[in-house]
Amino acid sequence: MKYILLICCLLSSFYGFSQLKPDHVFKPSIRTVKLFPQNNQLALPIIGLNSTDQLELHFDDLGAYPKNYFYTFQLCNADWSVAQRSPFDYIKGFQQNRISQYRISSIAQVQYVHYQTILPDRSAVPTRSGNYILKVFQDADTSKLLFTKRFYVVDNKVGIAAQIQQPYNSQLIQTHQKIQLGVNTLPLNSINPQQIQTVILQNGRWDNAAQKLQPSFIRGNMLEYNSEQDCLFPAGKEYRWVDLRSLRFESDRVEKITRLNIPVLVYVKPDAIRTGLRYLWYRDLNGFSEIATTESINPWWQSDYAEVEFTLAPENRQPIVGKEVYLVGELTGNQISDSSLMEFDERKGVYYKRLTLKQGYYSYTYSTKDINNAALPANPALTEGNYWETENNYTILVYYRPFGGRHDELVGLRQISSLQPYSRL
Repeated sequence: MKYILLICCLLSSFYGFSQLKPDHVFKPSIRTVKLFPQNNQLALPIIGLNSTDQLELHFDDLGAYPKNYFYTFQLCNADWSVAQRSPFDYIKGFQQNRISQYRISSIAQVQYVHYQTILPDRSAVPTRSGNYILKVFQDADTSKLLFTKRFYVVDNKVGIAAQIQQPYNSQLIQTHQKIQLGVNTLPLNSINPQQIQTVILQNGRWDNAAQKLQPSFIRGNMLEYNSEQDCLFPAGKEYRWVDLRSLRFESDRVEKITRLNIPVLVYVKPDAIRTGLRYLWYRDLNGFSEIATTESINPWWQSDYAEVEFTLAPENRQPIVGKEVYLVGELTGNQISDSSLMEFDERKGVYYKRLTLKQGYYSYTYSTKDINNAALPANPALTEGNYWETENNYTILVYYRPFGGRHDELVGLRQISSLQPYSRL
């Protein structure tokens, strides 16, 4: 009996994180978690298998004293369920690694400790392709979890051709974007679509991802996806923005800054509903945020924090019937959850959301979700409007599970912009 309990404990340590939420912060003092390719804050955290690609991890812990923080990786399947593999099967090196590089904030009024590291390093290297969750925890104790963060390890084996089109449906032709795909599975020696999973992300978001896609046609080794139902996205509108690189001066989107307390309180100019307004193209960050400051040399440990209040003024100053309103972007983890849900102020007749943000440049949008039908994804139709001309980035992920395989391998990844609507094999 003693040995059975020991085995169960070991298995639970390997597979016990199956219910973890990706991209989730568990400790309130942890702020500004960013994971991105080296020197590119505006890109998804993607590395090639057996490549020299590396990612930068940055985060802050509000307070004045450094702590012992560690990280590890969790291999996942295409749906982010935990892969049934031991870490010894997908990590070469140590299972836990200490984050040894940190700096106590200077110049900033709000005290914090900034942590950063480059990964993977030689002491811990992913050895299999797939979806991964980075887990950061305290004192080498995995039960003291701080946050989780998604990243991708790709082994490009399949060819992907993609084209962004207007839908044929007359009711959607002006409001949606359709992605037509071709996946060449010849290198896999497999034409069984049951072994292939294809996922499409719009601007890196998983809350409205197109998943469990079925090929419309199979031509030899080519899987073609051309569905008017599954490969379809509301186009939205170009993301809004706010420039917080300076807290001394009010940028064009800042209404006022109140300096009575620490941190200072920044009021973003009230946003209006844009549905029905004429489409206007401008360069945006598609929901990404960039930590930056004009007031010091190093933005990572010399930038300050502010309480930032966003407001959305609906028509007639009345709440949108049957809908919840969400503030969406990297600033809220690109999630439809309590962290992005806005409240309605009946006295002022506006939706509002207050966030603690580090100095930088932020892009965001507003979406609504049906109160009575949680299965429907969030849609910007009632807050931003949908215009097929909108510039969006799409990420196509192709997963493969061989017969007898124990996880979904990421065998293809391609990114395409609606400004460059065709991508060849």
